Amino acid sequence: MATHAVYDCDVLVIGGGIVGLSSAYALTRTAPGTRVTVLEKERGPGRTPPGGGMVHTGIQHAPGSLQARWTVRGAAELAAFCAEHGLAHTVTGKLIVATAGAELPRLHGLVQRGRAHGLPVRELGPAQIAEYEPRVRGLAAIRVGTGGVCDFAAVAARLAAEVSDAGGRIRYGADVVAVDRRPWGVAVRTSDGRVVRARVLVNCAGPHSDRIARLAGDDPGVRTVLLREASYELTAPDQVRGLVHQVPDPALRHPGAVLTRGLDGVVRLGPAAVPARAEAEYARSGGLLREPASVLGRTGAWRITLRRRHDAEGAHGRPTVARAVRRLLPGVTEDDLRPSPSAARAQAFLRDGTPVNDFLLRDAPHAVHVLHAPPTAATASLPLGREVARRALLRARATGWRPPAVESGHCV
Repeated sequence: MATHAVYDCDVLVIGGGIVGLSSAYALTRTAPGTRVTVLEKERGPGRTPPGGGMVHTGIQHAPGSLQARWTVRGAAELAAFCAEHGLAHTVTGKLIVATAGAELPRLHGLVQRGRAHGLPVRELGPAQIAEYEPRVRGLAAIRVGTGGVCDFAAVAARLAAEVSDAGGRIRYGADVVAVDRRPWGVAVRTSDGRVVRARVLVNCAGPHSDRIARLAGDDPGVRTVLLREASYELTAPDQVRGLVHQVPDPALRHPGAVLTRGLDGVVRLGPAAVPARAEAEYARSGGLLREPASVLGRTGAWRITLRRRHDAEGAHGRPTVARAVRRLLPGVTEDDLRPSPSAARAQAFLRDGTPVNDFLLRDAPHAVHVLHAPPTAATASLPLGREVARRALLRARATGWRPPAVESGHCV
């Protein structure tokens, strides 16, 4: 068995986004004294949309799914974490509104699902909708009390600081180019030629997680496409007080009209995810976007799925978005919308082209791979990070490692 001196760290986390940082934070909290290193390919912390991000409620996800469990739990833990560290976070509640009779059965289904999750759900009629959102019109609605907005960039920065304060290391500009799995652990080489040896590899590389898994010699079973999230802003933000969603249609990949009032007071519509396609998009994102063709390879099912998503891009143009918003806010025109800075997110696809909708974690010798983290990942980051840490520490113990110290109540 290799000695402690062989290793540069106990656990090596690839990916310095909020999932990777939460995993590193959980490792230092669960087993204090664990030597943790985080490698992030970008030159600094990841950029996040202005105005903060939406805190998801988990109401739309199937009971028992990882999304439902971790999102519901994560929203509560996130509020407590922000309160503890003085980070910007507001609980506004979320209104989910039915604007047509055909949506009422789906709205009732969300009521039942929300109560199964233990969420505070209140059913509203038209007059009660106006009490929360005077400009919004609908036949009926529900209010989920846990919805809100959070400064996720500040959360990530605080997680990074906590990791550093616990003795962890975070290296930016560290692009992983090779992974060598050995009987004693893994050796990872970055583009600058440096090698990091660790007992366990934690792969939180987001859009590059499938590539990292293959570098480690594991078959991820998925391919990842980076999607551009197109969104707009209301020129008159006083029309919305908090979070307002149209009842989602499960037959559609997009959730319908989504209006979010950010911490900066700006009301954003969307995002609607479409494939990032042109080199101009790559350059605009600072190197974050990849050409879909290079991601999907030659598999026919993936090419068909990609083409369908390209065809769907036209459905998210300003005229269509304005029509969707008018169902909630009568009188809104195209002139009331202006483009908002786009972001990007990763979407994993199975070999047959089926999109992965839940969190997807896979274990391998000396490795834990987070192969898909859906849009709820920021909200769910704290419980997700604990699960990743639990799996990583189990693999570290298999190398003969034992926690240097144990924090009461946190031991895996």
